[in-house]
Amino acid sequence: MRMSRALALFTSTSLLLAITACGDPNTDGANNRYLGAYLYGADGNMINPFGEKFDKHAGLLAGMKGTRPLTPLSDDFKARVSAVPPGGLTDYNYAGEAYDAVVIAALAAQVAGTTDPKTIAKHIVGVTTGDTVCQGVSECLQRARDRQDVAYRGVTVRSGFTEAGEPSTTSYGTVHFGSSNQLDSGKTEYLRAGSESEVSKTLPPQPAAAGARPAGAPLTIGLLMTKPNQQQAGSKARIAAARLAVDDLNANGGILGQPVKLLDGEDGAKKDVAIAEIARLKGQGVHVLIGASGSGVSTDAIPEIRKHGLVMISPSATSAALSKVEDDNLFFRTAPSDVLQARALADMIMRDGARKVVLIGKKDAYGTGLVEGVRNELKAAGLDEASIKTLAYEIEAGEVKDKNELAALAQEARQFSPDGVLVVGLTESAEMVKALANAGLGIRH
Repeated sequence: MRMSRALALFTSTSLLLAITACGDPNTDGANNRYLGAYLYGADGNMINPFGEKFDKHAGLLAGMKGTRPLTPLSDDFKARVSAVPPGGLTDYNYAGEAYDAVVIAALAAQVAGTTDPKTIAKHIVGVTTGDTVCQGVSECLQRARDRQDVAYRGVTVRSGFTEAGEPSTTSYGTVHFGSSNQLDSGKTEYLRAGSESEVSKTLPPQPAAAGARPAGAPLTIGLLMTKPNQQQAGSKARIAAARLAVDDLNANGGILGQPVKLLDGEDGAKKDVAIAEIARLKGQGVHVLIGASGSGVSTDAIPEIRKHGLVMISPSATSAALSKVEDDNLFFRTAPSDVLQARALADMIMRDGARKVVLIGKKDAYGTGLVEGVRNELKAAGLDEASIKTLAYEIEAGEVKDKNELAALAQEARQFSPDGVLVVGLTESAEMVKALANAGLGIRH
């Protein structure tokens, strides 16, 4: 189941503005002077916390654009998520997906009539499919209690799941950084991706029999998401949204007649931390895990959920490889596969007229997977092999392992003279962007 312009060195904003130019990506009239490359990003770094890494490099990200799974969020939802302690949200990346993950798990438990994880898992796809659509917690939960068909539509889930247990369609936002190194919301564009023809055709199991005694309540959900820190600043919104979903479920009577319990946990962005945490949460009676945050840790965690017999739903793991992993049908996600994002990114790059492109990703399931997906889409769109260079940097515990490696990669990228550069990573990828600028690869604005 789961871009830049000319700048020799960014020593000052005035120098940046002085040497940035418009026009053909690779030529400047008779001088044939290389003007640099447009800078592109993806969901992991197209967030405001990424821009905060450039406090000493005013305007460096101006014009950087990219894609991220993004459904327009209502002001009411954003206000309610922001009100969840400790508050202070600057971005809502994957907040809707986290909210929907909790609600879908809870609806599946209600329909199943039990908190047994393997039985819950059999109903997860089913509570998103069917002919009778219901909107939100209150309506869908009442239908589940009445043993009626439930086809949940929530904050970001707008169509049924596929057989792989993931969204069949999604909404992407084309987002842009402005001169303040923060996203310019006025330039955000939305586009749909995927197809409802991919919705699962398998009929779900019958709901629990009328009058059956609920088994195993209360439903206990454990968070397995990276705690907010410098590299994972976006996880604050996901955690807040998961807590909001539990609050909403309990305000509507809970699941199987009892309030849903929520236990905190974290994946640490590391395999050993996630494995230990899964065992700890299992020991505390958890039935469903919401996480893990990233594709790499999710991949590492799947053998553990199989061993412990737990359901796991990730709101933010997007690697295409997760759609085919052996998981005993226990792993699901509300985040869309990067198969869809790769197409959106390649389309964006080609529409800008790119002829030579460098694709740089962090070396994990997310980074290398998305880079490979974009590479294949660019080739399908007409770029030849020689026009695309792929590079990867090592990470350790969620941070750049060696800044000297970044410098070498940046020089290699500069020598390629691309007119587009895609950087795939989390907020740690800010160091890659800085290395590119230091190497003289001008970031076009």
